Order: sequence, then C-alpha cells, then structure tokens
Amino acid sequence: MINILKQLFNSKNRDIQKRVLFTLGALTVFVIGKAIVVPGIDRDALGTGTFGLLELMSVMSGGALEQFSIFALGVMPYITASIVIQVLTMDIVPYLKELSKQGQSGRNKINKITRISGICLAFLQGYVYSFAFLGRGEGLINLDYLVFALVLCAGTSLLLWIGDQITAKGIGNGISLIIMAGIISALPNMFQTAYIELTNTTNISGILMFATYVIVYLAIIIGVVFMEKAERRIQVQYANKTNNTFGGKQNYIPFKLNSAGVIPVIFASTLISIPAFMASFIGREGFTNFVEGYLGMATPVGFVLYVAMIFFFAYFWTFMQIKPKDTAENLNKNGGYIPGVRPGDETFNYLSGILKHITVVGATFLVVLATMPIIFGVATNLPGNVTIGGTGLLIVVGVALETYKQLESKLQARSYKKRG
Repeated sequence: MINILKQLFNSKNRDIQKRVLFTLGALTVFVIGKAIVVPGIDRDALGTGTFGLLELMSVMSGGALEQFSIFALGVMPYITASIVIQVLTMDIVPYLKELSKQGQSGRNKINKITRISGICLAFLQGYVYSFAFLGRGEGLINLDYLVFALVLCAGTSLLLWIGDQITAKGIGNGISLIIMAGIISALPNMFQTAYIELTNTTNISGILMFATYVIVYLAIIIGVVFMEKAERRIQVQYANKTNNTFGGKQNYIPFKLNSAGVIPVIFASTLISIPAFMASFIGREGFTNFVEGYLGMATPVGFVLYVAMIFFFAYFWTFMQIKPKDTAENLNKNGGYIPGVRPGDETFNYLSGILKHITVVGATFLVVLATMPIIFGVATNLPGNVTIGGTGLLIVVGVALETYKQLESKLQARSYKKRG
C-alpha cells in the first residue's frame, strides 16, 4: 500500500495523477449535485417511505433520495436495467443471446439497449417516487409530477455521462465509484448524529457507547473485506502440462464465497417493496395497514420473507453466473481435470456441490449484513440515518478493492516499461 502511494506521487506518473484528480473532481460534482433539491419542492414537506427499495436507494444515493435532490435516483435505474438485461440474455430472449455472442459489437449494442432501458426506467421511477414522497397534495397536479420525473430522469442521465467520463479518463469504473461516493458522503453526518445522540449525557458512559459503536463499525468493515477476498480454490491439472514443486505453476478455479455480490439484496428489496408501492397508489387504509403490519421489513413476517428471498436469489444468481455445467465442459475440452474427479457428469456434480456449500456461507453473510440495520433500528432509539452494517459497506469495500487493483496494475505496468 505504501509503495503504491509512493509510486502514485512520483513526478514521473503525472498522467496517472491527472486521472486520479479527474476522478475526484467528477465525484465532487456528484456530491454537490445531490444537495440540490428538485425545483418546486418544499424540503420540509418531504415524507420518506420506510419500505425496502427506497431505503436501499437512499443508501446508494448517499441520502439524495431523502432530500429529493436532482440526483435522487442516482444510477440505480441503470443498475436495475443492466441486471434485467443480463438475466434476459441468459437463454430467455434469443436476440439478446445472439448479441452476446457477437463480440465487442454485440456488447456495444447490449450496452446501448441497457442505457435506453435505464433512462426509461428512471423516468418511470421518478414519476412513481414523486407520488410516494409528495402524496396527492392539493397544490400539485399531474403535470407537476411529470416535471419532477423529467428532472430526476435528467439527473440520472447526467450521472451516467459522468460515470462514462470517469471510466474513460479517470481510474476505476465510473458507475461503481459514483455509488461508492454517495455512500461515503453520508458517513460523516451519520457519525456526527451518532455522537450527538450517544453522548447527550454528562457521564462517561455516552463516550464509551460511541467508542463501542465506532469499534463495532470498523470490525464489520474488516469482516466485509475478509469475505470479499475469501475464495475456495479448486485445483485443476491439464493433460499436456506438468505441475511440480520446483517450477510448475498451480492451476485452480477460484470460487468466491459471495459470488452473487449485492444482487440478491437488490432483488429481495425490490420485491418486498412492491406491496408498499401499491399501497401508496391505491390509498386504501385497510390495505396500507395490512402492508405495514405484515409485509414491512421490521415486522416478523416481512423479515422472514426478506431473509428467504436473499437466500433464494443468492443461489439463483450464483448458479446463473458461474454455470458449473459449462465450467465442467470447458475443462474437458481443454484437457483439464480435477484430481480425483472424473471428467463429465462427476465433475459437474462436484462443482455444483462445492457451489452449494460455499453459497450457504455467502448467503448467510449477506443476510447478516442486510438485516443488521433493521435489527439495529428496532433495538435502539437512534435516528434512522444512524445504522450499522448494511449492504452499503459491501458495495464500498468491493468498489474500493477493484479500484485499488486497477491503480496498482497501472503503476506496475508503468514500472515494468521503465525497466524494459
């Protein structure tokens, strides 16, 4: 880490320094923009929902959704669209599957379809959230909601453009860094609120409680880093290669413990938030009370459903992404095999069994991380913006590790060129 920083601040790496500064400048534009409220909105009249997807979107936008800023939707519509398109590409829509096999030109077309879908979804979500946040006030007509939706859609479009500029001219994936910046920008306010609430007494117990809160938060971050880097390595040998102790290179298939990432939580939060959206539109008191009493994440039934859906989607997405049958077939075609396991169906069953076992660990980790804020909110009297755990940490750690790897590879490549 220290060596990488020394190389970064070396005067001979000015082009990489410019990339880093460009990235920081672009993220600063996002942080400033998320503090600008949509024109025509009374900030004091906002009423945020307490249902799943809004809470997740609020975390990923760094609180911009709660303020109903021009960047309230963030890049979440694009993320949702990309997930849906990726699922449809897997043997569901033949046209998308064919595009995925056409190399770079096909990927460019899929990216274009994803962006158009994301912008359309941003407009639709902006219209829905205008009703969810502002209600059907007497001073607002339908045309006003359309204007709010257009502003929110424009904000998402601008963020997608900024993300593209970061990817092309900066360091790391621009879309991911925007999400990370939104989450990190909300942390100072969270810790400040926690300090004020926990130390409102004159004795030392308040200081100790806040110190404990910070230590637990840091311990969770360390645990997330460990889980993000943890993987199960399956040794592989090839018929035309020899592995030996002195010079042979060990080949293996790496399976991450949490191969699904944060996708299961997004799916589960989306599904469990649908009844709440329906209740906000229908406006029937009986149905609204039923949703709040039985389907909210803080209720026993809603909590169990949320956990069950995270487990289900963790398995679903892991096996959709890795596809052990394809892995076994590719190994066999390339003359590879797992020591002690016969090629073909036995290899497929072996890989499937490994994936099932490690996905239990990964899904349990996701459930613990995703339900921590819910349990913490029920068990304490702290404000809603003060939480612990959460999938936001998983996103921040994952993006930070990937960005660090990219920066490290660029600096190492530059060092090798100089030596050559």
